[in-house]
Amino acid sequence: MLKDLPYSFLQFYATAPYSCSYLPERTARSQVATPSHMIDSALYGELVRSGFRRSGVFTYRPYCDSCRACVPVRVPVARFSPNRTQQRIWRKHYQLSPRELPMSFDEEHYKLYQRYQRLRHSGGGMDQDSREQYTHFLLQSHVDTRLVEFREGDTLRMVSIIDCLPDGLSSVYTFYDPDQTQASYGTYGVLWQIEACRQMGRDYVYLGYYIRDCDKMNYKRRFHPLEGRVQGQWRELGEADLDALG
Repeated sequence: MLKDLPYSFLQFYATAPYSCSYLPERTARSQVATPSHMIDSALYGELVRSGFRRSGVFTYRPYCDSCRACVPVRVPVARFSPNRTQQRIWRKHYQLSPRELPMSFDEEHYKLYQRYQRLRHSGGGMDQDSREQYTHFLLQSHVDTRLVEFREGDTLRMVSIIDCLPDGLSSVYTFYDPDQTQASYGTYGVLWQIEACRQMGRDYVYLGYYIRDCDKMNYKRRFHPLEGRVQGQWRELGEADLDALG
């Protein structure tokens, strides 16, 4: 609950209604936490546990008038066990070499992001992002954020932006080579973050929102066990729960 957060200086406001990015013909609103420059990693961790996410320096959560389709989800890493498909994907892409880099603009990363948006999310608005929009969305942060690139030899294949929280990792955004149609970089990226979280001795990988009726978001149900924040409480979600949400 927001009233339980140990930071009395926070203020929250609701945005005006806008077109939903995930479910066609629906209207959405968000609740935004301010002041953004005072939300550090510890406070952001508390907000994430209350269902918030961030986009650049803006921390928000869904606050829609009549829709509860967006459900915050996380993977408890100690209990996670990859299924056979995920084991195969892990082996298939194990040759990818990760490297953490400074949170600064890189032209090669930006060009990969453009290709990814054009081929995977054409028409969604982000396929026209300028360098400035890309920087504001992914590279601006007031919390402990890591930029990790993955290369196959000298070839850039994937970039992940990850927030480090007191109790785990929060997956901000991952984009990858969209021309490799036989690859499973998205799944591998989540598996890599789960393993990184395990090695850090932290408890959860936060995957953002599960949306049952949005194909681009409901892939998260393939990671078991999966916990969701429903009616203000985190609990494990079975297949029947995931089918009923929305």
